Amino acid sequence: QDAMRPAFKAVLCSPDFLYFREHAGELDDAAIASRLSYLLWRSLPDTTLFSMAENGSLRSEEGLREALQYLLADPKSERFFSDFVGQWLNLRAINDTAPDRFLFPEYHCDTHLVESGLAESTATFEAMVRDNLPSRTVADADFVMINERLAELYEIEGVQGHEIQRVSLPADSVRGGFLTQSSVLKVTANGLTSSPILRGGWVVERILGKHLTAPPPDAGAIEPDTQGAKTIRELLDLHSRSESCATCHKIMDPPGFALENFDVMGAWRDHYRSLGEGEPVDAEVAGRKVGYLQGLPVDASGQTADGFEFDDIEGFKSYLL
Repeated sequence: QDAMRPAFKAVLCSPDFLYFREHAGELDDAAIASRLSYLLWRSLPDTTLFSMAENGSLRSEEGLREALQYLLADPKSERFFSDFVGQWLNLRAINDTAPDRFLFPEYHCDTHLVESGLAESTATFEAMVRDNLPSRTVADADFVMINERLAELYEIEGVQGHEIQRVSLPADSVRGGFLTQSSVLKVTANGLTSSPILRGGWVVERILGKHLTAPPPDAGAIEPDTQGAKTIRELLDLHSRSESCATCHKIMDPPGFALENFDVMGAWRDHYRSLGEGEPVDAEVAGRKVGYLQGLPVDASGQTADGFEFDDIEGFKSYLL
């Protein structure tokens, strides 16, 4: 075993094992087939795709479109959709944090909701590709891809079953697009409660495509006040008065504020929850009375760095559109 370990280690760490290697220069027909297959199937080309390469059809735009449709029609293309969304939206980190069990007891160990949220985001992106939907679908859409569990969270009636299905939205719905999806709102929470900094930074980098510089070493962290005495907006205002912090916060805080009406898993809220100050809440989870209180009201208004003012998520969506 001791003799075999270095050999196995060398193989498993080798770029020739981990990555698909291409030769320098213009791609030949077989290389084009491989590139298409590894992109959309995460695997080797099959005989049909190799046949397309052999007859030279991949050299034409019409032939490439035919190959693309063939690849997307195969169930193996699901690998592309899940991998792409996982990287683009950072959803591979979906289980890195968990909602606080005292502030959000209804989400404790709700793996079905987490898995449903991931499926919603993947299905939305898949619908964009397969139906050739416009890029505005990223920010807003007149439909959602949900199941019964997500419909319960989003307060949408008439949806039954575990399977993800396309559901049309009324014109006044706050849902639609990726920003208000459960998976996105969970992955941009900080493990205790929602975080405008994380959410705003996510919007700026993942949706607007702008790179944010790392915070200065002395920036410090902002811990949410779960006792309910101050809102995250008040804490951020004190923090961002520092000149070294203000520049980035001016860019990323407004999108984060726009999403403050959504809790750590994406349910709508008008007030924060508190473990200290606030009004009693008459609610039970799993037969037990909740321990949290109704805290301060949510303020989802803001002004973008370029001067656009909004009152809520709908206003911010109009800015993105």
